[in-house]
Amino acid sequence: MRALRLLFVNYEYPPLGGGAGNATAHLGKELAALGAEVTVLTSAFRGLADYERTTGLAVRRVPVVRRRVDRCTPPEMATFVCSATVAALRLARRMRPDVTVTFFGIPSGPVGLALKLAYGIPYLVSLRGGDVPGFQPYDLALYHRLLGGTIRSLWRRSAGVVANSDGLKALVQQSAPHQPVLVIPNGVDVVRFRPPETRGEDPAVRIGFVGRLVHQKGVDVLMQAVALLEPELPFVIDIVGDGAERQELRSLAANLGVEDRVRFLGWKAGEELPELYRRMDAFVLPSRDEGMPNVVLEAMASGLPVVATRVAGTEELVCDGKTGLIVPPEDHQALAAALRRTITDGTARTAMGAAGRRLVEARYTWRRVAEEYLALAESCVARECRRRGTVD
Repeated sequence: MRALRLLFVNYEYPPLGGGAGNATAHLGKELAALGAEVTVLTSAFRGLADYERTTGLAVRRVPVVRRRVDRCTPPEMATFVCSATVAALRLARRMRPDVTVTFFGIPSGPVGLALKLAYGIPYLVSLRGGDVPGFQPYDLALYHRLLGGTIRSLWRRSAGVVANSDGLKALVQQSAPHQPVLVIPNGVDVVRFRPPETRGEDPAVRIGFVGRLVHQKGVDVLMQAVALLEPELPFVIDIVGDGAERQELRSLAANLGVEDRVRFLGWKAGEELPELYRRMDAFVLPSRDEGMPNVVLEAMASGLPVVATRVAGTEELVCDGKTGLIVPPEDHQALAAALRRTITDGTARTAMGAAGRRLVEARYTWRRVAEEYLALAESCVARECRRRGTVD
């Protein structure tokens, strides 16, 4: 049987964007290693080649309007839909992909639907969070009201919908009760993200956060929690990331009197992250919503205990008291107590970090994730062959 031809569509791909782009890159690399032919259709950006081959897959970038590396506005996403649809229709005439994998129902899903209507190519929708009605209602309620019908139609017409956590699947089925959803979690590169040979001897416990500085991530709650911690506790909080709330968060830290305990390190390129994790002693993610955060998997692979909120995806990774500590979202007092315990109990930090590393090695490698996607894609092809009465 010939190699399966897969077309990935994602408006973000490294160095653009965050977790979903990284997931696309890792998944594509592992699928190529398993014998699939993978082409990624993504956004162009200044300084990036329009076409390149890397780690066994081909990357094609289409013209879009985009100002920032780390984030993208809805109007900018709309330019990707238009540009990627035109490019995909042209590309498909030559490549003839067996399956299109669209990351995010919006903005990538319409590209998959266009290929299905034009050429009969089945498409999968890989959900990441923000593309699911009900996710981040404080930011996305209007967006979901306007596009909810379109989103659900894209799900229904797909060959399969994939959520990266049980919690995200449950949210899908609140919006579309009869929609079948398969759960395939995110993975992590356990070679690239690994514990250091030895931890530093700095007496201050270094607790890291990595992510966009937006309301969803709850960094404001983290600032309030830090303000409750005793001045004599030896710790520092490193905030790695950028976003719309960066200046507001810096002002909040100053107003709370914790600016000497919190360091804003700014956005960092992906190749810098493994070493940043290795310099940390613990990790914190006080999110209000998640799908399945790659940063938690990266921190666990790096041997770090994780202090996080009980939200979808995260609560499936962090086992309270074993791989980290779980607290309710929006509860700065509970978060402060968990941070205090993490800072003062070095034995527990070491034990929970080691347990987290064992967990990701056993369950969350990208190879394992790729095998599940490959099996799903092969089932789509077999189903399409049966429908057409042909043999591949």
